[in-house]
Amino acid sequence: MEIELVFIPSPGIGHIRSTTAIANLLVENDDRLSVTLIVIPSQFSGDASSSYPKSEGRLRYCLLPAGDQSTEQNHVSYIESQKPHVRAAVSELSREAWTHTNSPRLAGIVVDMFCTSMIEIADEFNLPAYTFYTSNATYLGLQFHVQSLHDEKKLNVSELKDSDAELDVPTLTRPFPASCLPSVMLSKDWLPYVVARARSLRGTKGILVNSVAEMEPKALKFFSGENSTPPVYAVGPILDLKTCGNDSNDEKRAEILRWLDQQPPRSVVFLCFGSMGGFNEKQTREIAVALERSGHRFLWSLRRASPMENMKISPPEDFLNLEEILPKGFLDRTAEIGKIISWAPQVAVLESPAVGGFVTHCGWNSILESLWFGVPTAAWPIYAEQQFNAFQMVEELGLAAEIRKDYRRDFLAGESEIVTAKEIESGINCVMEQDSDLRKRVKEMSDKLHVALMDGGSSKAAMQKFVQDVVENVP
Repeated sequence: MEIELVFIPSPGIGHIRSTTAIANLLVENDDRLSVTLIVIPSQFSGDASSSYPKSEGRLRYCLLPAGDQSTEQNHVSYIESQKPHVRAAVSELSREAWTHTNSPRLAGIVVDMFCTSMIEIADEFNLPAYTFYTSNATYLGLQFHVQSLHDEKKLNVSELKDSDAELDVPTLTRPFPASCLPSVMLSKDWLPYVVARARSLRGTKGILVNSVAEMEPKALKFFSGENSTPPVYAVGPILDLKTCGNDSNDEKRAEILRWLDQQPPRSVVFLCFGSMGGFNEKQTREIAVALERSGHRFLWSLRRASPMENMKISPPEDFLNLEEILPKGFLDRTAEIGKIISWAPQVAVLESPAVGGFVTHCGWNSILESLWFGVPTAAWPIYAEQQFNAFQMVEELGLAAEIRKDYRRDFLAGESEIVTAKEIESGINCVMEQDSDLRKRVKEMSDKLHVALMDGGSSKAAMQKFVQDVVENVP
């Protein structure tokens, strides 16, 4: 029986890249399966068409028209505003399945972890709903735990803000400090949304997690036990290793890689903070001082932080005059060992033999990419679930050095504290140590991630189990 799954990714670039990658894996590994991605345009740019290849074979893209991109909308309300377009797209797919005899049967809708409100559309069309959870299994356990505390023990974790409290999260082996909870969980206004999303996740037929069983054994053991959660399939690492950006970045990419080719092996520390990561002038100067003091070669993706309000995060912008922002003479003194860039081809940089360490915001995609290439990381989270990821990588797994686990700069945090040059320098020196235990642990985990995707590997087996379960649940 030929079947089709409909994926609805969140419009964030990291989520869309991961969803495209898992869709490719699914159709490559099972000839019975077709996938359609319903693409919600970015809230910050109306045209999504240039970011996607043309539909081909059993993988196709349904690009929705740009909706209301009012600056007053936050991410949640923006997703809600897209429901009529998504409903119309699913209706057309359903009509095709019924009227064309050769069309595959619609087998279900896979919603992104931030698009759980779209589950009601699956219900309207009597289709099973699944979730693609673009973060890790341990964090999924935290979401369920916070919901259980709220519903069963009447404890709102938002009350733990600014406290020294610790949580016994069932997917962690050690107590978790409330100071590393995501800001939305520490907000009494946003916690109900977090709890409602966890309830929605519990109601799905299964959850695809972008992780590897060997990396999160405690979490996978919990989800395989007797608890009221759907089946969890650890199918990672789901990585987009082919996307190089658009044509306008090709020249910049080539220039960056040429510079890296001229550096000694494992001599460069790479600093990059994701598509939304930027800092103010004062914090930028602290980073510069740390880099110069460390003496290491560096590739620094540097951008200015934009204001964040009403749960709407604007993309960072370039600094117009670096000489005015950076310490006097910094650019001249570091000209032979450092390169400052804006956009970064992150995958290509991490793949370079010249890169020896990575200062990262701890977005889950970035963590998986660094582990895939065996590059040790220094954790400097900024927003979303990144503080939790930093705790997991530093304390739980021992796969990262720490710069500041509980740093946050988001729409709820207000003015951020300044991370000092001393803290940053310490993290840089730790990840750049050549024969450290950290580097050895990262290499061992890198090998496990590669094996997981091979025939007989844990992630390959989980992917096959997911497809088997989908077939059994076809309406």
